[in-house]
Amino acid sequence: MSERLPLWLRKKGLLSEPAMMTSRIIGEKKLNTVCREAKCPNRHECYSQKTATFMILGRTCTRKCAFCGVDKGAGEEPDNSEPYRVAQAANALAIDYSVVTSVTRDDLPDGGSCLFAQTVSELRKTVENCKVEVLIPDFMGSGECLDNIYSVSPDVINHNIETVPSLYEKIRPLADYKRSLKILRDAKNSGFITKTGLIVGLGETLEEIKAVFEELASSKIDILTVGQYMRPSYKNIPVSRYLDPDEFVLMEQLAVKMGINVVVSGPLVRSSYRAKECFEKTRNI
Repeated sequence: MSERLPLWLRKKGLLSEPAMMTSRIIGEKKLNTVCREAKCPNRHECYSQKTATFMILGRTCTRKCAFCGVDKGAGEEPDNSEPYRVAQAANALAIDYSVVTSVTRDDLPDGGSCLFAQTVSELRKTVENCKVEVLIPDFMGSGECLDNIYSVSPDVINHNIETVPSLYEKIRPLADYKRSLKILRDAKNSGFITKTGLIVGLGETLEEIKAVFEELASSKIDILTVGQYMRPSYKNIPVSRYLDPDEFVLMEQLAVKMGINVVVSGPLVRSSYRAKECFEKTRNI
């Protein structure tokens, strides 16, 4: 990619000793992270703090979202040893707040929800006082799959709304805005701390963003992240617009004014960015 980024999006990777150690442990345990697979611009920062977002159920997503840098295609056979290896890596890194996500696995009867639950349980068993956030796919709206997640009581349930409704057909053709919103509402009604994220710069308008904020606020979302879309490769949809940093400040102010308690909005913000800090803020409100 030679697409020129604005100055505020240019971030140098710091090859610090803690970052190299994090990368080594993840490699030794044969694990995937969304930090690497989705080409997150904050990877070196997070790795330097000895944290990462573990991505289970393989490296290949069965959906074809136009913005995402994760490989697409037929899913791999689930590895039942993966929850154990995730927990061992988290323990080695002394991670006391773990974020677990996955590729979407529409090919599996349970969407991978049982492996999610096993991973949460294994983390709790292995890492003392570990808090766990799960960043889940929509499981095609299956109540049974969501019950599998609920059964292990994650500390935060995160499901990304990603974009405004008018762009779903273009950006997330196999997803459904109302279905995703319902997942977040149901999780909140079931007593969980809920979290979601948007990426902007895909062609949405400010009025559309405001409308999404209003629906999220009415759904009593606890945590919202907003970040700039950055094209992972030429296979992905081009950036419609790079928003100025001041626009992210405005969006944060709008979301807070509408009633969302914890909002992190900035060009380089991603769904799991400073996840522990966001969680701790919800407990102080």
